[in-house]
Amino acid sequence: MRNLLQQTRVPSRITPCSKAIFHTALVTCLGLILGVISKLLDIYTTNLGNIFSQMSIWIFLCTLLSIYSSTPKRASVNVFFFCLGMLGAYYVTAMITASVYSSLFAYGWTIFALFSPILAICVWYAAGTGWIANTITVGVIAAALLIAQFLFDTIRVSDVVCSIFIGVILRKNHKTTTK
Repeated sequence: MRNLLQQTRVPSRITPCSKAIFHTALVTCLGLILGVISKLLDIYTTNLGNIFSQMSIWIFLCTLLSIYSSTPKRASVNVFFFCLGMLGAYYVTAMITASVYSSLFAYGWTIFALFSPILAICVWYAAGTGWIANTITVGVIAAALLIAQFLFDTIRVSDVVCSIFIGVILRKNHKTTTK
């Protein structure tokens, strides 16, 4: 299995520990900022609040973080801390502003965050070559659309746009890794 994964994508570089910690801190700060912005958009806007409350945009952002990480391990750490920062900031902002939020959504997002390291490793390999990378790419796009359908009863334009962006960024990265 390890050989098959190495044929799919090989780490481009090993990040020194000090840089890895710095990158993870930056990614966590990004998650914190986006969590606050997302909650404020929920409170003060309708359309943007709805878009940033859906999973597809966060799947897209986590995909970006994952594929541009240097190794699968770095992808899992970066995505996990991004999700923790985003969730923590979102719900702290909700408490500070005394705004309404669903406990069910809080549990769902927590489960998403807990599984995000495993998913990030898989997505890291999607930027590689071969049938495994292609299968994972289709799986990520399908997951973004199916989650929208099952959790929110409809696939919105923003879900389709995010899915297209996911496909484009994974295939663009696929072309650069095969040259």
